[in-house]
Amino acid sequence: MYFDYYYLILVVPTLILSVIAQIMVKSTFHKYSNIHCSRNITGQNAAQLLLRDNSINNVSVEPVHGSLTDHYDPRSKKLRLSEPVYDHSSIAAVGVAAHETGHAIQHATHYGPLVLRSTLVPVANIGSSLGPWIAVAGIFLSNPILTNLGLLLFGGAVVFYLVTLPVEFDASARALAILRNGNVLTQEELKGVKKVLTAAALTYVASALTAIMSFLRLVLISRGRRR
Repeated sequence: MYFDYYYLILVVPTLILSVIAQIMVKSTFHKYSNIHCSRNITGQNAAQLLLRDNSINNVSVEPVHGSLTDHYDPRSKKLRLSEPVYDHSSIAAVGVAAHETGHAIQHATHYGPLVLRSTLVPVANIGSSLGPWIAVAGIFLSNPILTNLGLLLFGGAVVFYLVTLPVEFDASARALAILRNGNVLTQEELKGVKKVLTAAALTYVASALTAIMSFLRLVLISRGRRR
């Protein structure tokens, strides 16, 4: 009977970290969603203000269903804010809106890692969904060509996760900088924003670690089978 020690040792800890990160981001977002900012500015207002201050006039701000579904779509140039962010004037709402505005600024300034990540999207989609299965099939069929193809595809997805880290960290740094420089929030309120964005960043770190360890697991299994 085969027992996957690599999965237990490498992947399970990162999955636990992912769960912890999700709990942290939800609890932190909930906490600061109940604290209103002194200027009574909504997420929508903050995004529009920050876009205008950065001379970005071709990006629209619109609501999107769900919670923590906020994102910037570079293809349509739409900044979509979730229901708890779009028309709410909480510290969390302004922070998340500023973070997504950071992505819009990255796009407008052709920020290198964002350009690279956008290029890797097709590779990541294929690699994350098919790569591991092709590699596993190659391992059990003792087919090195199939195994290497799966690892190559999955490796592309891992690179995508790694490139996502500087993109997200930079967007958060931009968010804090523009909120501070624009005097949108007080220093105390900025501390709350930083906690929200730090919790969100942990989810990206956990995702990247899970991808790396899953890839390493397949590599180690394939080498063990070859021996």
